[in-house]
Amino acid sequence: MTAVREAVVLPALFLTVVLLGGLRMAADVRFVSPPLVAVVLALLLVASLVRSGVMRTELFMHAARTPMENVSGLVVLLSLFAASAQVFHVVIPERGLLHLLFGAFFFIQLLSTMAGGTGRIGFLRSLVVLLGSAFVLRWIVMESIYAPDSGFLSRIFTTLAGGVTLGALEYAPHTPATGYAAFFTVALYLGGLALLAPPGPEVSGLPARREEDAVLPVRSA
Repeated sequence: MTAVREAVVLPALFLTVVLLGGLRMAADVRFVSPPLVAVVLALLLVASLVRSGVMRTELFMHAARTPMENVSGLVVLLSLFAASAQVFHVVIPERGLLHLLFGAFFFIQLLSTMAGGTGRIGFLRSLVVLLGSAFVLRWIVMESIYAPDSGFLSRIFTTLAGGVTLGALEYAPHTPATGYAAFFTVALYLGGLALLAPPGPEVSGLPARREEDAVLPVRSA
């Protein structure tokens, strides 16, 4: 990994994700911090990134690196964690029953991924599908259903859903500008993950780890 990528490109990408992920644009522009569930999911996601080999922590903080290099690596790790929290903040509805359902779904998926173990490429593909599906469900499907100018069938659906769930299935639609910001948030985050630990020979004097080494063997009792 080059010094420019570590010191400039990756922090800039992840900090941009943090900024875009918190923007809510309507009559005014607000910055919203991620909820607690997004922070918990970010911890699980970062752990999954390490386990799958997407992020090799020894490339960012290691005894063989200089103190300034370790500080630079720490900035990358902290910005990655903050960006992970904002990505979940973007794809999870902000309140109500949908907030609980989306959060529980991501929690179970990440735990299953950590328990099963997968390689770098496989995990990145799974994450693209997971975040992409959640983005489409929230920012295209839900926004279309709950839009103020939605059609007659959409109004019937929201009325029936509110009656069945006793009003718990609530959703506040956003402006199209917020949806575009959410799209770039997810896209930039996935792009940053692809740049974290590209496969190749030795980097910064540290031995390269093979793809299959990221999967821990399961020993029978």
